[in-house]
Formats: sequence, C-alpha cells, structure tokens
Amino acid sequence: MPTSMHEYSDGAALANGLAAFVGDRLRTAVTEHGTASLAVSGGRTPVRFFEALSGLDLPWEHVIVTLVDERRVPPDAERSNERLVRAHLLRARAATATFVGLYRGGPDEHVDRDLAECALDAVPWPLTVAVLGMGDDGHTASFFPDGDNLAACLAPAGTRRVETMRAAAAVEPRLTLTLPALLSARAIALHLEGTGKRAVLDRARQPGPESDLPVRSVLARAPVDVFWCP
Repeated sequence: MPTSMHEYSDGAALANGLAAFVGDRLRTAVTEHGTASLAVSGGRTPVRFFEALSGLDLPWEHVIVTLVDERRVPPDAERSNERLVRAHLLRARAATATFVGLYRGGPDEHVDRDLAECALDAVPWPLTVAVLGMGDDGHTASFFPDGDNLAACLAPAGTRRVETMRAAAAVEPRLTLTLPALLSARAIALHLEGTGKRAVLDRARQPGPESDLPVRSVLARAPVDVFWCP
C-alpha cells in the first residue's frame, strides 16, 4: 500500500505538521458528519504533537478522543496513556473534547477488554484519524513481536475492536485496538522521530513476516502518512 512521507527538520516542526494534518481531517469530518473521532498513542514522542493539536481552533465539542492502546494501570499512574492525553491534549481549546478511555478498572484484562469494547460504542466508527507510534522492535499499538495475543490482534477478519496483550517488552498487561479497528480509520498517521526508527521503518516497508515487525501489518494493508524527523 502507498506510504506518504512527510519529513521535517526537527520535532517541533513535525508536531505542528502532524497537528495540521489531523486538525484538517477532524474539521472536515465534523462538517460532513457532525462529529469526528481520533485515536492517539502514548509514550514520549507525541507530547509536542498533543500540545500543538490542543491549541488549534477546531470544533472540539464534536470530537471524541480515544486511545490506540493502554497499559492496565489507573488513570493517575505515571505510565498511564490516559494521564498523558489528559495532561497534554485535553487542555486549552481541546478541553471540550470528549474522552473515552480503554482501562475500565475491571478485575482482569479480559473483563476490561469487554468493558472497553462496550465503551467504544460511544466513539463514531470508523475512526476519523488514528495516530500510531512505533517502537525500535517494530511494534505499533500493542502489537509486540513477542506478544501472547498477537495473532488475535492481527487477524484481518477479527470482529473485536479491543484485545488484550502481554509481552515482556510491554511490562504491564495491555489493552489495544485491533488491526481491523485501526485499518477502518479514514486516515492513519505514523509518528516517528530519530534515525533509528527510520531504519526500522525502511525494513518494515520490505516484505517479511508481520510477526517480526508488526507495524508491517498496517503498512501492507492501508495507505499511511508517515511523519518523521531525524
């Protein structure tokens, strides 16, 4: 599938470029459909993007934000993606957006998965935009190469929007949107910084097992806009 590369000189320029890309699509979706949905990733990379996006003049009251994946930790925990999004995205002009989290406080990850699946009924599907990241091991979302539930997450005909994942590299058990849920998005952006990740991306764009570099599962099946800086 085609990959569009958007290259920037530094992280600040990239954050502004990605924010403009996402903002345009959210604005258009609200105009055409009355509402828009955005799934975002956690980690350190998206903070500047979140802050740039939060300052845009968009019809945020009609935007629903959710997560690409989440650690099974309380929303106030240091490693919570929900905490990151609330601190850096759901602020300024974006404070009026609606947020739907994945961690639901269930007794185990399977109950949480089912609760998250129900909660996502409040999100307009298909997603307007999904913004993905990628690890040095080629994982995206919580599709880890050594993940215990990778096959179910990557099943093209799977019917779940959310699955569980345990992996050594993940530390905590995870909840993640599945490959079909992500591929349904009207636009998919991949946010990368650093020459190391560019090298992983270049490998992932070549044929090979998706289980080795799970980001291949997205790149091979949908148009992706890659936003990268050194």
